[in-house]
Amino acid sequence: MAAVLLAAPLVATPVSAQAGEVEDPVAEPTLISSEAGASVTLTVLHNNDGESKLLGDAESGFPGVARFVAAMRELQAAAAEAGPVVTLTSGDNFLASLELGVSLDREGPMFDSVALSGVYDAMALGNHDFDFGPDVTARFIESFDPPIPFLSANIDVSAEPALAALAERGLVAPSTVIEADGERIGVIGAVTPRLGNISSPRNVVVSAVLPAVQSEADRLVADGVNKLILVSHLQDVSEEVALVGELTGVDVVIAGGGDDLLANRGDTCQPDEEPVWPYPMWVDDASSTPVPVVTAPGGYRCIGKLEVTFDADGNVTVATGSSIGVALDREPDPTVQADVVEPLTSQVALVDSTQIGTSEVDLEGRKPVVRTQSTNIGSLMADALRVRGAHLAAGFGVEAPLVAVTNGGGLRNDSVIGAGQVTVGTTWDIAPFNNVVVVGTVDRATLVELLERALSALPGASGQFPHVSGMSVAYDADGAAQGIDRDGDCELTEPTGGRVWSVKLDDGTEIVRYGSVVDGDPVTIATVDFLANGGDCYPLGDIGFTRLGITYQQALAEYIAEDLDGVISAEQYPADGGVRVREAPEWDVYYSYEVRPGDTLRQIAWQFLGGPEDWPVIFEANRDRPQPFGRALTDPDLIHIGWSLRLRHPLVGFNYSCGC
Repeated sequence: MAAVLLAAPLVATPVSAQAGEVEDPVAEPTLISSEAGASVTLTVLHNNDGESKLLGDAESGFPGVARFVAAMRELQAAAAEAGPVVTLTSGDNFLASLELGVSLDREGPMFDSVALSGVYDAMALGNHDFDFGPDVTARFIESFDPPIPFLSANIDVSAEPALAALAERGLVAPSTVIEADGERIGVIGAVTPRLGNISSPRNVVVSAVLPAVQSEADRLVADGVNKLILVSHLQDVSEEVALVGELTGVDVVIAGGGDDLLANRGDTCQPDEEPVWPYPMWVDDASSTPVPVVTAPGGYRCIGKLEVTFDADGNVTVATGSSIGVALDREPDPTVQADVVEPLTSQVALVDSTQIGTSEVDLEGRKPVVRTQSTNIGSLMADALRVRGAHLAAGFGVEAPLVAVTNGGGLRNDSVIGAGQVTVGTTWDIAPFNNVVVVGTVDRATLVELLERALSALPGASGQFPHVSGMSVAYDADGAAQGIDRDGDCELTEPTGGRVWSVKLDDGTEIVRYGSVVDGDPVTIATVDFLANGGDCYPLGDIGFTRLGITYQQALAEYIAEDLDGVISAEQYPADGGVRVREAPEWDVYYSYEVRPGDTLRQIAWQFLGGPEDWPVIFEANRDRPQPFGRALTDPDLIHIGWSLRLRHPLVGFNYSCGC
C-alpha cells in the first residue's frame, strides 16, 4: 500500500496553513517526500464529539450509535487487511441529555460506554466528559469492557480519588503507546485549558496545553517512539492549528470540539455542506515540518479515514484520506442495537410521553439567541430557579431568593419548541445537566460584578449570557466589556467593565442607577451550582451557597406543573423574550450637550469629566456621528457651534443647567 501511495501521481499543493487561513477544500493529496527506503502506511480511523447521540434521528441527520459502530467496524476490517490500524476519538464522548439522564439513572454501566466498548484503541477527554463531575467521568471510563486509556497530558487527577485510582491502572494518562502490526504508535491527549470555567472538573487541575504536549512528545521520542498522534479537544480546530505552529515531533493531529467539516471532492460526510478545509489540512509545525490536521462533525455522523505513510525514521511522507458519512439507512450493529438502542429507546419514550402542561407560545431556545438576548425559555428557567428555590428555602434554613440568574450555556435544546404539549422530556431537552439549585446571599457589588462578566462577550454569543428572574437589567452596549482571563483562573484584567447601566428588582428597589451601585441591603440569589462554583467565570466561588437538593431540570418541571398550573402563557413568556435583560436606550445612557462658542473637547472634558485629558472619551462616543449640514466629528480639534455631543449621563456632581 505504501508503494502504491508513493508511486501515485500527486498534485503539489500548499502544505502549510496558519490559523484562520482556509485552503482549497477540494485539494489533492500532498506528497511531502518520496525518498526510497522502508516505509509503513498507518490507517487512522477517528471521530469526535459523539455527545450521547445514541438514538437515530433521520430527520435531524443523526444515524445513531449502532449504525456508527457498524460503519466503523467495517472500515476497521477493510483497513486491517492492508496494514496497521488505530481508532481514536478526540473527546466529548457524552453530553447532558435525556438519553444520558436515563443512562445515569440505571444500574450498571452507562449506555454510552456499552455502545463504544471495543471500538477504540484510546480516547481523549473533552470538556463535556467532566460536566457531571469527576465521579461520573470515572464511571464512564470504568464501564468500558475491555478497558482502554483515556488521555489528556495537561490534567492532574491526583486530587480526585476515583480518577486517581484509574490513573494508577493507566486508564487515565497523558499518553499511551499502541502496538499495531509491530508498529509502536504514540498517542497524546489534551483538553481545553478553559475546562475549569466551562465544565465541572472539581479538583482536577488543568495546565497549559503546549508545554504539557511538548513534554510528552519529547518523552515518547526519547523512548524510541517515532510516530506520534495528538488527540486534542481544544474547542475549535483553529486552536489546534495555532498549537501545531509551536510544537515539534507530533506527526498527526486529530482535533475535537469544533464540529468543523473537513472534506474533499466526493467525500460522503455531510455532502450538502461546504467544507471549511480539505481533508486533511496541513499546518507547519515549529520546525517547518508539515503536519496533517483532521477533525469531523460530531454526533456519530462521520468517520475520518486518514492514511499516513511514514519512512524508516518515522517522518510522514504522504497523508491522504476522506471524511466518510454514516448512512442513515444502513444496517445497525446488532449487538449495540440490542444492548443499547432498544432498551434506551423504550425508557426515553416512557419519560418523553409524560405530559406536565402546555405552552401557548413557541419557546425560543436556539443557541445563538439564548446566548445573546433574553428569551422566554431563559426567563422560564430563571423563574423556576427563583420560585422553586423560594418553596424550598425555609426547609434548608435559608432566606427565600429575591432574584435568580442562570446562563445561556445551560439551556441546551438549541431549537424553537412549538406551542402545544410540554412533557418531562421537554424539560430534559432544555435542562439536561446535573446542575443543582443553590441559594446564597451576595452584596450588591458582587451582583453587579456577576452581570458585568455575564455581559462581557456581547455582541458575540457566549454561554455566560445571563437570564434573570425577580429583576430587570439594562446595559450600555457601548460600555467597556470587562476583561477576563477565561483561559486561566478567571482573573480580572483591564478594562474592569462598564456595561451594567441599571438593575432594578421587581418591587422597584434600585440596585444600579446610571451605572453606579446604589447602597443598600445584600440580595439573596438562586442559581445553579455550576455557576456558584465559578463556572463561566461568575464571581461566586468564595460565597457560601446552600444546595436545595433539586436539579434545575426538576425545578423546571415542577414549576411548570405546579406553579404555572400546567400553562406557559404568552402573556407571561412572550415570544419576543421580553425585556428582562436589554440594551439601555440611548436617551437613558447619554446626555446631549450643545456645542457653544469657544468650546473644545478638552474644555468640555474638564467641565464634565473632571479633567481635560479625558477628551478621548467624548471623541470616541461621537466619532463619525452625523451632525447638521452633513458633517461629522472626525478631527478632535474641530467641532462646530450647534453640534450635539453625547456625554454619558448622568455626570455625577455636575449641574447640566449651569450653562457652562
